[in-house]
Amino acid sequence: MASFPRFRFLAIAMVFHLVYILSIFDIYFVSPIVSGMSLFKVERSSGSKAPADRLVLFVGDGLRADKAFQSHPEPYPESDADLEPRPLAPYLRTICQESGTFGVSHTRVPTESRPGHVALIAGLYEDVSAVTTGWKLNPVDFDSVFNRSRHTWSWGSPDILPMFEQGAVPGRVDAYMYGAEEEDFSQDAVALDYWVFDHVRDLFSEAEKNQTLNQALREDKIIFFLHLLGLDTTGHSYRPYSKEYLHNIKVVDQGVKEMTDMVNRFYGDGRTAFVFTADHGMSDWGSHGDGHPDNTRTPLIAWGSGVAKPQVSEDKIAPGHDELSADWGLDRIRRHDVSQADVAALMAYLIGVEFPANSVGELPLSFLDASLEEKAVAALVNAQEILEMYQVKEARKRDMELQYRPYSAFNDVSPEERIEAIRLLIAAGKHEEAIEESATLIKLGLEGLRYLQRYDWLFLRVLITVGYLGWIAFALTVVIDIHVLHGKTQPSRTLLGAAFFSSILVALYASFIVSHSPPTYYAYAFFPIVFWEEVYARRSCLAEGGRELFGHITTGPRLLTLMFNATIYIGVIVSLALAYIYREILTVLFVIGAFWPVANGFSFIRDHILLCLTWFISCVIMSTFTLLPAIKVEDITLIMAGGTLMATVGLLYLVFEDYVLAEFRTPRKSSAVELALSRTITGVQIGLILLSMWVTRSSALSLHSKLGLPRGNQAVGWIVVVLPFLMPLAYRLQPNSSYLHRLMVIFLTCAPSFVILTISYEGLFYVAFSITLFAWVRLEHQVYVSSKVRASVPQLRPEANGSTADAPGIEGRYRTLLLSDARTALFFMVLLQSAFFSTGNVASVSSFSLDSVSRLIPVFDPFSQGALLVVKLMIPFVLISANLGILNKKLGVPPSAVFMVVMALGDILTLYFFWVVKDEGSWLEIGSTISHFAIASLLCVFVAGLEGVSALFIAGVRVEPIGMAQQGRSQNPTKKAESPKASEGDQPLEVNREPKS
Repeated sequence: MASFPRFRFLAIAMVFHLVYILSIFDIYFVSPIVSGMSLFKVERSSGSKAPADRLVLFVGDGLRADKAFQSHPEPYPESDADLEPRPLAPYLRTICQESGTFGVSHTRVPTESRPGHVALIAGLYEDVSAVTTGWKLNPVDFDSVFNRSRHTWSWGSPDILPMFEQGAVPGRVDAYMYGAEEEDFSQDAVALDYWVFDHVRDLFSEAEKNQTLNQALREDKIIFFLHLLGLDTTGHSYRPYSKEYLHNIKVVDQGVKEMTDMVNRFYGDGRTAFVFTADHGMSDWGSHGDGHPDNTRTPLIAWGSGVAKPQVSEDKIAPGHDELSADWGLDRIRRHDVSQADVAALMAYLIGVEFPANSVGELPLSFLDASLEEKAVAALVNAQEILEMYQVKEARKRDMELQYRPYSAFNDVSPEERIEAIRLLIAAGKHEEAIEESATLIKLGLEGLRYLQRYDWLFLRVLITVGYLGWIAFALTVVIDIHVLHGKTQPSRTLLGAAFFSSILVALYASFIVSHSPPTYYAYAFFPIVFWEEVYARRSCLAEGGRELFGHITTGPRLLTLMFNATIYIGVIVSLALAYIYREILTVLFVIGAFWPVANGFSFIRDHILLCLTWFISCVIMSTFTLLPAIKVEDITLIMAGGTLMATVGLLYLVFEDYVLAEFRTPRKSSAVELALSRTITGVQIGLILLSMWVTRSSALSLHSKLGLPRGNQAVGWIVVVLPFLMPLAYRLQPNSSYLHRLMVIFLTCAPSFVILTISYEGLFYVAFSITLFAWVRLEHQVYVSSKVRASVPQLRPEANGSTADAPGIEGRYRTLLLSDARTALFFMVLLQSAFFSTGNVASVSSFSLDSVSRLIPVFDPFSQGALLVVKLMIPFVLISANLGILNKKLGVPPSAVFMVVMALGDILTLYFFWVVKDEGSWLEIGSTISHFAIASLLCVFVAGLEGVSALFIAGVRVEPIGMAQQGRSQNPTKKAESPKASEGDQPLEVNREPKS
């Protein structure tokens, strides 16, 4: 494998992980959409009408349940009376009390607009990956209530309406949309809702003059859909507890009242049903996406033709209430909770159309103003529709499997027999019993659908596990072969081994062909076979590498030391897994890590007291960030504090540049001309930091004052973001190869962008993280130098494992990888996780705030705004990749060595998170487990990318080779280093104090 290029290794790593990350969607989140089903609706006798001729659907995008029903003071009080809490949606509240049915609609993750609207209108829960298509102008590929209607008119956002317009029968859905530029986070978003209400009025006004339109409006089975985006936009900008959000609730309530009155006046027949709900809620910090209860609980209110009146309890709390509704003042009115997909079934029943073909919603009978017999018939039709999906899916699965295992619940009594039994109950007048049996049959049908979706679980999970274990073994084999044995061993393949692995692959592929498996299955099987075959062929490499690395473990104390270190290593990796859930674990790791220098002896601390103190203080400071709340609100004071520290670091570097570049020793005085241009460019970078502070403060204050984002501020903001990344090119006019200078240039380059994209204490973290990385690099180097000097003084011999620290590597200038380098890889993993989780929780979609990007892009543009958030997220990794590249040079190890070790061992986390992915339970747990697996899996790809970034950042940096420094000391251990550019690690060591072997 000496000829195995490391770039080929990186390419394999990236392809493998990108393919295997798809596995959770093939296993846990198979799309529920199938086609070819028969459609079902409640059949009525000739002359009998559906409960309603038309339906009006109001969706208050981003409205959480509690805010819709709670009482609050007037958002903009004009008198003392306005300070008294009162319902902000009095019309909707009156409906709950007098004329309709209300409850809470529980959504699923991801709590985003597309999945929420699909559940409401189509009655199905898309697989979790559907969030990636949430803002695309693509047609839906499933049935919906809109497609079942005779005609649907819709008004609202261009992000939602086109999905249902383009996905329906051509001409069946009309969509009236405002421009995307209207979704401006810097403006009052109630204008979006006023736009909808005004255009609905225009339609009905036009109908009074347009006879064709008038006739179309008076048909039956029609739907009006009002998408009200103002609440969502306002919540993102000002938070759901703000006066702006509460005022928007009043605007929506008044608009719903006016629309209801207008529709009732236009028709005058009392044949209109109304439904008011939301696609998702909103967290207190103005975000949504995950499974937090504030995001998954939305209001549901139905009234009008065919809808039941409220059930009132005069002397006790009505059923359905809990702690959530304790302060709503509706205790005497029964609360009816439903799942979000149930709303589609309710709408289909009310206007008498077929249930959407893919609907898994259960018709909420408590919302219906109907007799028991009608409810029993409707429940049976609902069960037939769900069973039709099960039977179609089962038929397809049966055709694809060699030995199909049917769902056990239907072994004794088939679905057809159960349906016939329910029909007999209805005919016998046993309606309540029929309703119960239908509910049971619906439950069995949904469980049967779930069984079919999980049919291949065990096989696929075992296959994926073998693949990840194969990757770990393969990667470690490559590391040992390249960086320990330097390619001395050759593969040893046998005919029997080749036949064995080939037979397994052929058998797997044959089964995939028979079962018509997706193309990804072939890739899932290919990788483990290839990896394990390569490991088998390189078995001699593993044996020889084991002797090289562990050959010196010949005594009991050394074995105990190895076991102790291995236990710590495993403990830290396990802790990193738990840190995805409990960020505070990183606090513990940093506090423990602060005492790391003690493990090297007190003489080491005495010789490097300033460096050890810097490391200790920086670790303690870093430990505090994971104790701070992950969800932040904009704090201009903290933003300015972070920017001030960044500028201060730059100014201190300018003042003490000669001292710093001389490795913190008495410097050789440089002429003013020699450093003039370089110092000027550094000054410009500091100036850009100050400019970013000014424009950030100005923009934030303007947005807070609802004055919008001034064009000048937006232009300056973009200059501050883009220009600093071009500044490193200017240093080429006066190159400086010092690694300390290069690290400072990178720090100052990223600082202005980090300031303008910051909303709270992230700037303080940026400074603390940079200092910690700098101290880590120098401390790792010092520990290595100290250990090698002590080992070489008495006998001047190689390491105990048989490899010299200074032996030529694969390129003639790198040393052999040692067991002690595992510590460097472990520290790198901890720092990498800290970059992810210290200022937030990237495993949660809702942890990202749009406050920062609104200073650059005030209108809703998810892809551009997401790109800016990614830039902010990546900046700490720019720092860590540059510092690790410098450390590799200082330690004399190959650039890829530590990265490859991390890529090999990092998948221990990936495999753990793969097995704990959930597709049931609380939506918060489901969303978190998906995020954790995705992050852990992509971490390997990310580390591979960091190696390339590291090589780019440290190109041309001069670091004194450790071998040369050590060689000089070995020949004369008491001779002092004389190079004016030597690093602190190359300072003279009083090695005669401790003549250890």
